[in-house]
Amino acid sequence: MKKFGKFILALLIVAGVGFTGYSIGSNMGTGEITDDRNARHIAEMEGLKGLLNQNFLFDFTDEEIYEGSLKGMFANLGDPYTAYYSPKEFTKLMETLDGRYQGIGVSVQASKEGYIKAISVFDNSPAKEAGILPGDYITKVNGEVFTADQLEEAVAEIKGEPGTSVTLTILRTEEDSAKSKEFDVEVKRADVTIDTIDDDIIDIEGKKIGYIHIKAFDDVTWDAFSESFNRLRANDIDGLILDVRNNPGGALDVVINIADNFLDEGVIVTTKDKNGKEIVERSDKEADDIPLVLIQNENSASASEILAGALKDRGRAKVVGTQSFGKGVVQKIFTLDNGSGAKITISEYFTPDGTQINKIGVTPDIKVEAEENLDISKQDYANDAQFMRALAELLTDLE
Repeated sequence: MKKFGKFILALLIVAGVGFTGYSIGSNMGTGEITDDRNARHIAEMEGLKGLLNQNFLFDFTDEEIYEGSLKGMFANLGDPYTAYYSPKEFTKLMETLDGRYQGIGVSVQASKEGYIKAISVFDNSPAKEAGILPGDYITKVNGEVFTADQLEEAVAEIKGEPGTSVTLTILRTEEDSAKSKEFDVEVKRADVTIDTIDDDIIDIEGKKIGYIHIKAFDDVTWDAFSESFNRLRANDIDGLILDVRNNPGGALDVVINIADNFLDEGVIVTTKDKNGKEIVERSDKEADDIPLVLIQNENSASASEILAGALKDRGRAKVVGTQSFGKGVVQKIFTLDNGSGAKITISEYFTPDGTQINKIGVTPDIKVEAEENLDISKQDYANDAQFMRALAELLTDLE
């Protein structure tokens, strides 16, 4: 399998970290801006600050004004994944990316409705015990409102030392909007063990069908996937269903290795930056030829879409389910010399056929809607329409 250096991984990881020092000031110039325009801009800022000093009812500090202007510069770009972080916020952000799992055991992502959405709730976790369900929206953390474009900040607030508590405001929607409700729940943080792989074998019509649910593409996922797949192969499975439903993504090297496991020589994914520079990730000649079907849903994002797009475009597997999320851009994190930081979208990625993913998603070969309130973790196959259709497709291929 392909192995990536830390620099390449950091540059291309979906929630990636590329550590580069920059100073706020001369190093952050973005083009030919004249001294006259700079002077006018500073004069406008000072004038507005004076207006606030004279009229604003509440107290504020110069630092709040300064940080607000920097945040506004990023927020006005219209990209929910590009943001400026104050030193305190940046410290918390980095804690969410260091691989520690001290929190409540829930996977979240920014929803198209503008909320922070619980995608999956891990077994034996504080979140599960508190009654949080997949599909719930987290609208407040400790009484503070957080929206979809503040995902990392919200996660930083939710995580914390084991034994401490966090209060979440949950919006639980129903098809009948009159039954939707918003309520608070207190959750006690803990050290959470997260299994990113579930597997099973289904005996049907004289065939053994393997099933692997990939919940996230974390650093530990490749080893867990390899162990699971090898065990299923040792049990002489005839075909395999890969399930990336509710998988928000993760590390590029992990998804490349999993895709490479099933693809012979060719393109897996291509990234392009603003200057048109392309980086092409390829699979090698070696490939397992077991018959495959992949299941995705509207919560399958980023790395999940790389896997689905590669298997689909290369004719390696049919994709069953609904349109995926459509998060097809890559971020890099820059550390600034005053302790603050910036997360900036640096490139967009495309499937082997050159199909755009961002804001579109991967279109399934076979569209199948899921049952309302389906809990994938229960592996209730008979009542899972998407799984049953994937199984039927695989059995047909095996005839």
